[in-house]
Amino acid sequence: MSCYTHQMAGLLFGTSGIPTSTHPPTTADGIRRIAAIGLDCLELAFVHGVYLNKAEAGAVSGVAHNNSVKLSAHAPYYLNFNPREEKKRHVSQGILHGAARIAHFCGAQDVVFHPGFYMGDPPEQTFHTIKKAISEVLDKLTDDDNPITLRPEVSGKFVQFGTVDEIIRLAQELPHIAPCVDFAHWHARGNFNAYGEFMGLLKAMEKGLGRVALENVHFHVSGIEYNKSGERKHLPLRASDLKYEELLRAFKDYDIKGTIICESPNPEEDALLMKETYEKMA
Repeated sequence: MSCYTHQMAGLLFGTSGIPTSTHPPTTADGIRRIAAIGLDCLELAFVHGVYLNKAEAGAVSGVAHNNSVKLSAHAPYYLNFNPREEKKRHVSQGILHGAARIAHFCGAQDVVFHPGFYMGDPPEQTFHTIKKAISEVLDKLTDDDNPITLRPEVSGKFVQFGTVDEIIRLAQELPHIAPCVDFAHWHARGNFNAYGEFMGLLKAMEKGLGRVALENVHFHVSGIEYNKSGERKHLPLRASDLKYEELLRAFKDYDIKGTIICESPNPEEDALLMKETYEKMA
């Protein structure tokens, strides 16, 4: 079954976590804040743990529906599907399964996650180990009748599994998997930072997964500070060297649709900057 069943009418822009200007800083108020400032979507930040229960998630789903805000979620950071100890892999599988369960009750359609680390293993061996672990989580989600799409994220450090090619390949070989391309991470891994390179990535997605993959993208965009090891920390767009206007031009020219999540330290400001810049482009 295709994981691209919820195609977008255009590009939606939003924040990772609730906007920093949300008062009080609750998830429900964050969703209302997204709508009030003219944004479209929010990625629930389960990055330090899944902080909602089933009942709370149901209430969040209602608020999102009433405010026409599309939700996704980011699973906890501390996953590794290629650990040295088998117990740690099982723990990671349980955490991702739990995050997907609550995200589904929230009405989210996508869960972003970091697949793991090479741990000194060859990339091909790491790929197969991680693929097997994810496939076992997918089996549990099928048993739950949970149709959520899992989105492994392009990583920002060379020790982490998650090149663009690896993420596309996972999506080719497993059902209910689609890429989350983090353009700041991609930039930090190889200084990819020009219109032609952005277009090349979109073409690679289309070649590997079909045009349908570009009809429902889930991308992360922010500035980034990096060194020879890769990412160091996220930055505001205007405080970074990311050529975000060229990136948005590539989005426009390729006519992609889906969700753009801003992970800047000032997420709503930069999400609005991107939305306004994009909408002004002919």
